[in-house]
Amino acid sequence: MADEVKIYDLTKMQDPYAEKRYISKEAKPDSKYGKLVFEFPMENNEIEAEGVGTDFVYRPQAYFRGASQIPGSEFNQSFQVMVKPYFLDRVPHRHSKDEYLIFLGASYPNIFEFDAHIEFTLGKDEEAETFIINKPTIVRIPAGVYHCPLNFKEINKPVFFLATLFTPMFGAIMDLPDGTTQEGFYNGPIPCKYNPNKKCDTCGKCLLEKWDEK
Repeated sequence: MADEVKIYDLTKMQDPYAEKRYISKEAKPDSKYGKLVFEFPMENNEIEAEGVGTDFVYRPQAYFRGASQIPGSEFNQSFQVMVKPYFLDRVPHRHSKDEYLIFLGASYPNIFEFDAHIEFTLGKDEEAETFIINKPTIVRIPAGVYHCPLNFKEINKPVFFLATLFTPMFGAIMDLPDGTTQEGFYNGPIPCKYNPNKKCDTCGKCLLEKWDEK
């Protein structure tokens, strides 16, 4: 006998918090959980390549800058709509944690309306493999795996591109010509959390904050 399908009338279900609701953090400045809710600021791309300019990506964009915006976060993420061909990342590198790259169509609401040719390399030297992305795709890059170049070679319809790295701040480990390695960090063109008149210099102080501290 087939299981019976249970149907619930959601219109009659009670909201136990209806009388305690706050519309915004401003409505309750001493909120216990306020640090866990972050409203995206609008950011404009500052990256420019010779002969390309900055309009390869729709402006503005949204970025989640990890623990500097929600204390304790262990990932950071970008939300970009690519509208013109652009060689986004030319240098092979690796990360200390997993990274995911997501490519979707940005002709909403149909995210499968995808018309682009993107080339992405995983691995290094003789092990390198270059993949052609021409349909909605997600790529997992395990910690320590070399990747890039990433080249948006042809974009006939906008592409929604998300890069998620499971570290509190974006960073990459590069191989230097002398055989050594160097890890660099970038937190975007955002103001310092403690001094709004100063641009973030990735000092890392804000990464030590905890969400439940005032």
